[in-house]
Amino acid sequence: MTHHTEQTLIVNIPAEKIWSILEDYSSVARFAPTIKSSPIVSDIKSGVGAKRRCTFNDGSSLVEEITEYTQGEGFRMDMSEHSMPLKSMQAEMRVKPIDDNSSELYMSADFVVKGGSLGRVVGALVMRPVMKGVFKKVMKGLAYYCETGSQVGEKLPSKEALNNLVLR
Repeated sequence: MTHHTEQTLIVNIPAEKIWSILEDYSSVARFAPTIKSSPIVSDIKSGVGAKRRCTFNDGSSLVEEITEYTQGEGFRMDMSEHSMPLKSMQAEMRVKPIDDNSSELYMSADFVVKGGSLGRVVGALVMRPVMKGVFKKVMKGLAYYCETGSQVGEKLPSKEALNNLVLR
C-alpha cells in the first residue's frame, strides 16, 4: 500500500529567490535541519539524473535522484541506498509564486513500507505524520536560508526569526 503525505507553507519570499537555492541540488544541507551533508554523487549536477547523497545528523544516509524536473518550479526524486524500512519512496519539492513577494512551498512523499500489514499501520500512524513535520522544518529552514544566507544547523531558528518569513 502506498502512503502519501504532503505539506505546504506560504512564505514572504519571491519564488525566483527560492528557486535559485533549490536548483543548486547539493544545497539541501544548508537549510534542512536533519541533513549534515548533501554532495552530488553523479556526473549530472542539475536536472533529471542528478543524484545527491544526503547524510543525516545521526550518520544514516540515502541517495536522492531527480526523475522529473521543471525549471523554475520544482522536481521529483526517487530515494535509494537507505536503511529505512521502505520498499520505495518518491518525494517532490515545488515552489509557486503567489505574487511578486510571496510564494507557496510544497513538499510531498509517496512511499511503501516493508512489513505487510504491520508496515501499513506504521506507515499510516508513524511515518506519515513524522514526514509531514520534517517537511515543515525543511521548508522553514529554506525560507530562513533564502532570506538571510545563514546556514540552518540541527535546530531551526527561533519563532521570532521566522515570524516575518512564514505567513502560514
